[in-house]
Amino acid sequence: MRMFADDTKLWHKIAEDNDSSLLQADLKRLEEWSERWQLKFNPDKCKVMHIGHKFKTSYKMSDNGVDKVLEDLSEEKDLGVFVTSDLKPSTQCIKAANIISTVGSKDDQKKLSKDQ
Repeated sequence: MRMFADDTKLWHKIAEDNDSSLLQADLKRLEEWSERWQLKFNPDKCKVMHIGHKFKTSYKMSDNGVDKVLEDLSEEKDLGVFVTSDLKPSTQCIKAANIISTVGSKDDQKKLSKDQ
């Protein structure tokens, strides 16, 4: 039987270049824990978001003995909220406004079709 963790977040403050090795070590410990509890992570679904630093870092996880570099992204939807690497709310506001305008348009279209 295989089980998969639904959602896990891991973070580490990266104040200098060598801090990234601490985060990579945390990832390794998380992998070891997941192996022990048979809750394997799928590296293809694991992502990295850099918030507030410009260090060139990359992280990897093992998949059946093969190291895979984790995808680096600047925007992610989490529990219905868009989080961006600059932590500005503009993306969330724009997406929410687009949804509201789409819903409003559909309601307007229904009203117009009933009137005709």
